[in-house]
Amino acid sequence: MSAVTGIDDTRAWREELYRHLHAHPELSSHEVGTAAEIARRLEEFGYDVQHIGGGVVGVLTNGGGRTVLVRADIDALPVTELTALPYASKVTAVDESGATVGVSHACGHDVHITCLLGAAALLSGDRAAWRGTFIALFQPAEETAAGAQAMLDDGLTSRIPRPDVAFAQHVLTHEAGVLGCRPGPVLSAGDSIRITVFGQGSHGAMPHLGVDPVVLAAAVVLRLQTIVARETAPGEFAVVTVGSSVAGTKSNIIPDRAVLLVNVRTYDTEVRRRVLDSIERIVRAECAASGSPEPPTFDYYDQFPLTDNDPEVTAEVTAAFRAHFGDARVVPLDRITASEDFSRIPAAFGTPYCYWGVGGSAPGQPTYPNHSPHFAPALRPTLDAGTEAIVVATRAYLGPDAREVSRG
Repeated sequence: MSAVTGIDDTRAWREELYRHLHAHPELSSHEVGTAAEIARRLEEFGYDVQHIGGGVVGVLTNGGGRTVLVRADIDALPVTELTALPYASKVTAVDESGATVGVSHACGHDVHITCLLGAAALLSGDRAAWRGTFIALFQPAEETAAGAQAMLDDGLTSRIPRPDVAFAQHVLTHEAGVLGCRPGPVLSAGDSIRITVFGQGSHGAMPHLGVDPVVLAAAVVLRLQTIVARETAPGEFAVVTVGSSVAGTKSNIIPDRAVLLVNVRTYDTEVRRRVLDSIERIVRAECAASGSPEPPTFDYYDQFPLTDNDPEVTAEVTAAFRAHFGDARVVPLDRITASEDFSRIPAAFGTPYCYWGVGGSAPGQPTYPNHSPHFAPALRPTLDAGTEAIVVATRAYLGPDAREVSRG
């Protein structure tokens, strides 16, 4: 694999852009300034640019050939940054409760934006090295599982060329500059459920005159633990977490309802279906056992699809990475129980895809996970590695020696 021409020449502006994005994060579905900056730079690089569903898409056609789409997510998190970096975010926002919260790129989406813009610039500047169409897609609202669908709802599939293959990457806690790949399921499906169970309010000193939803909710929480422990086969994977249980306002008042927030992670669609069915079955049964006066309600939200890498595409990308970076910098990626909505985009096109990880942890420094207020990837070599990875994967399909894409 030939070198990525121009990577050294772009380093200064890429690092400057990263610092700017890091210091000016925007929450999901509010990425106005971020989108404007992305669009400005894509136009500067010679791309045809469209704003679609809150995101930005740049298309560069360089003769006949296949089409590669690469996606980067662009939203930030309601997390107050505690990195002490000179370019740390000072941005705040008001949440749904009216409280002021810090906003930061605690998941590394500023890395993703910078790497894709860097790759877009390098591909535009070295058109002799490839032929076909390159699509740089910048997606909003990944953190709320709404952004990919928003772009699809705004006509994405009819407004850009159909890609033959799609890629995405995520900065992770591996050593900076190391790439991780794996075929098959790589990120879990994720489902959040707001469950409301109903009781009958009463005086705390007269529990016999009511139906206590606090006790009902406690019984539900305990019984939900049996889904993984007793209903899921030992060789299968599932996580069921009750992250919140809220009821009542005062010690001597039995309330009329309780609200549970439940999160589910799975790697298999059949396991997912069984787990969700079991949750509803258990909740309904416990409500009946408690004499609940109303049936429970289930509000599903923040639902993320499974990220399931195409084996042949992943093998092709991994081989290209090994040829370019060397075996020592390309490692097997463990399955990750975080979730993503990227796969909705290639699924809508019927396109195979590969999603890989880019290490961002500096050796000898404390390692903090994504979403931590201390999360701060090392700029070097993380930004170079992520930028080069996109170019290398793209040229594996658009370069002169590229093989035909498997439709697996």
